Parts: sequence; C-alpha cells; structure tokens
Amino acid sequence: MKRLIEFFIKYPVGVDTLLIGFFFFGWISYNSLNTTFFPLVESRLITVTAVYPGASPEEIEEGVVNKIEQNLKGLTGVEQYTSVSSENAATIRIEVLKGYDTDLVLEDVKNAVERVPSFPTGLEPVRVSKQENLTLAMSIALSGAGVDLVSLKQEARRIERELRLKDGISKVTLGGYPDEEIEIAL
Repeated sequence: MKRLIEFFIKYPVGVDTLLIGFFFFGWISYNSLNTTFFPLVESRLITVTAVYPGASPEEIEEGVVNKIEQNLKGLTGVEQYTSVSSENAATIRIEVLKGYDTDLVLEDVKNAVERVPSFPTGLEPVRVSKQENLTLAMSIALSGAGVDLVSLKQEARRIERELRLKDGISKVTLGGYPDEEIEIAL
C-alpha cells in the first residue's frame, strides 16, 4: 500500500489520467445500461379453452378436460396445470417451469390437444394460447355531476382514440360502465 501511495505522489499526472479514465468509462457504462420502468417479463402461462354450448360442467369434465389432461401428463417443461369446468366451457391453465421456453411448451401443448382421439360433437375448436402479460401503467376515471352515461362513454371513446395514437401505448381498455341494451316495447 505504501508503494502505491508513493507512486501516486511521485507521478500526479498518472493519478489524474486514471481518475479521468474512471469517470469516462463510468459515464459510457451508465449510458449503455438498459432500464425500463416496467421490466419485460416473459409469460409462463398457457391457457387451453374449450367451449361446448349446452353442456353441463360434468359433461365437459368427462368429455373434454379429462382427455386433454391425460395427454398433458408427462410433458416436459410443465410445472402444474389446473382446470375449471363450468356450464358451456372449460379452461385449463398450464404453468411453465422457469428456464423453459414457453413457446416450445406451447407447441407441445397444442400437439397434446391435437392427439386427443375424439371430442364430443358440438364442441367448438379448442383454443390453445400463451397468456399475455399486461402491465397496468395508468388508470383514468371519468365522472361528472349531471352528465348522462352516453356523454361519458363518448368522451371515454374519444380519449381512447387519442391514447391509441400515442407512441408506446399498445393497449387501452375501457370498462366500468354497463353494456348497451336495446329495448323493444310494443
């Protein structure tokens, strides 16, 4: 340590050069850092959706879900899967193990669903998709005293159109108001 201090006292220009070098390379490193406010996270969820109009949950469970789950057993990269059968539809949610490519597991799941020998007649085509990760960046609420719902919806749609024109905004979702109904009275 003593030699190092003696060297710096003997050659002060070397110290200045070293200090300027540290600042220069530090500035370059700082500017080349990749930073995001919302980090991109690869989705690890795959959803299998089966719609069977007019079927009870038991019929969907026996005729669709059990057959798909039999083919999902033993797939590489699948951590776990859960299924929900309800009236007219069923959803199977598949979680991919960390470190596995979700797109490759998605192809394996699609192949497993296609290997099912027979589905009940009347079943709509089974959809297999990777669940999209959405990050909520902003929430806007519109309200007004004495303003009717139609005017608020029109203003919300105008704001939605303006937001979609902005760079960096990929998805805008409107919600919180009832669906429009058409009433025919005789």
